Amino acid sequence: MLFRRKTEMITPAEALPGRDTPMRVSDTHVVLGTSITPPFPEGTEQLVVGMGCFWGAERIFWQLPGVYTTAAGYMGGWTQHPTYEETCTAQTGHTEAVLVVYDPDQVTVDQLMKAFWENHDPTTPNRQGNDVGTQYRSAVFASTPEQLAAVEASRERYQAALHAAGYGEISTQIALMDDAGDGVFYYAEDYHQGYLHKHPGGYCNHGFCQVGYDLDAHGQGAARAVLPDA
Repeated sequence: MLFRRKTEMITPAEALPGRDTPMRVSDTHVVLGTSITPPFPEGTEQLVVGMGCFWGAERIFWQLPGVYTTAAGYMGGWTQHPTYEETCTAQTGHTEAVLVVYDPDQVTVDQLMKAFWENHDPTTPNRQGNDVGTQYRSAVFASTPEQLAAVEASRERYQAALHAAGYGEISTQIALMDDAGDGVFYYAEDYHQGYLHKHPGGYCNHGFCQVGYDLDAHGQGAARAVLPDA
């Protein structure tokens, strides 16, 4: 019964009220040495992803060349400046999320989506492994219509690959940031930022999952994704 309630999305009216005060976080990324809060350098773009626990997800993206910074937080719901404990009740509407700020001249949306699709299971609604609830749902929140179109195209390619391999339907929520809950990325508590760098043996359930996502020589999604080598 508890799991069933946690996997049912609430309405805006049901969301916890939250607070007006933003979460206090250290501005400096513990790995990259860059700022995790705006303003970000001119020419960079932003993408927010949810793929289960944000600890492992953040580590995946801070390792990618061309990524300027990352931050752990909450997005897609309505509670203002939620705490981790509030988010875990599934009464905020938010999913655990990672803000990815990147240089589009160094890394493509498809390269980011390759890391996203390959490292979690997008076919399990509101859960990743034993982590159950709407706060663990798979999600991508785009900052521009062009970015949104690229993300949606990557979903179609990856869905074809999943079908070819005998897997099910992608349940990932894909939307423009402004159309996701109240449209705000809320920073998580400071101890969550760069967590697996601070605690190398900490919990992480991310890794290669199911099938690969193919890229061409220019870092663009190819016509199909492929199974990993046996």
